[in-house]
Amino acid sequence: MPSINLEYLKAHRTRTFCLLPSNRVSNPAGALDFVNARGFVYFWPIKGVNLPSLWAAVAGDRPVPDEHDDPGHVTWGWKDAALPKKIWYYGKILRRKATFISLEIAPYFYALSENYGSPEEDYLVAYEEGQLTQAAKQVYEALLDKGALDTISLRKSARLLNAKESEFNRALEDLQKDFKIMPVGIAEVGAWKYAYRYDITARHMPELPEKARLIGEAEARQKLVELYFRSVGAAQLRDVTRLFSWPPELAKRTVERLVQSGAIFDRVAHPTFKGEWLALKELVN
Repeated sequence: MPSINLEYLKAHRTRTFCLLPSNRVSNPAGALDFVNARGFVYFWPIKGVNLPSLWAAVAGDRPVPDEHDDPGHVTWGWKDAALPKKIWYYGKILRRKATFISLEIAPYFYALSENYGSPEEDYLVAYEEGQLTQAAKQVYEALLDKGALDTISLRKSARLLNAKESEFNRALEDLQKDFKIMPVGIAEVGAWKYAYRYDITARHMPELPEKARLIGEAEARQKLVELYFRSVGAAQLRDVTRLFSWPPELAKRTVERLVQSGAIFDRVAHPTFKGEWLALKELVN
């Protein structure tokens, strides 16, 4: 059985995660280049998930500190300033965590969402099929009726003032994960004078569903998985399934197509961990 070369794998991730001091991200333009180069990255590094993050690309491979004056937290300001500029797609997407997606790749994600071209009707279908909670339905309808709202105003308009904080936040996450709503700015409201403003995705980025119509689901899955391996170099099938929250059979089928195309090798051994792995061919001995 062929084996992953750990030295090659480490060098690959050091490059794609921008971990060398010489190729760190140092300004907003560099952040955009980083997202565009990788296709999609996390905002923060997520425990248990190998994926590039803007934080690590700026601050290096170290834990995210609680101190607000840490130099790495400059990424927060970059993210907030970019929200209304439409330079990338941002929201709680992969595993419900903060994710940046390049404008080129966003249509591939959208093509896999439960959105079929009618923002006024798709959410009702999702609700009737049990894919949206009552709270999520009310949040969506508030935005549909009144336009972009900050979270304070949105909670009031959605008639969720008496709902649990967790219920409201879950509704926001459910709607973001399926590309129904997205953060579009920051408002100086509330006790902290800081709150996200949300809007309907198809209204804020009308070109997104238009581009997604031209992309088939199989094509979209293959594109995203190939980009994933171009970033991380090697992973197991379960990593793909968990990251994208796809049914195991669909993830397996997508990986098999990439193996057949020669983009990745399967049945590869890892020198440290058990099980069968998948890897880019240039990282395999």
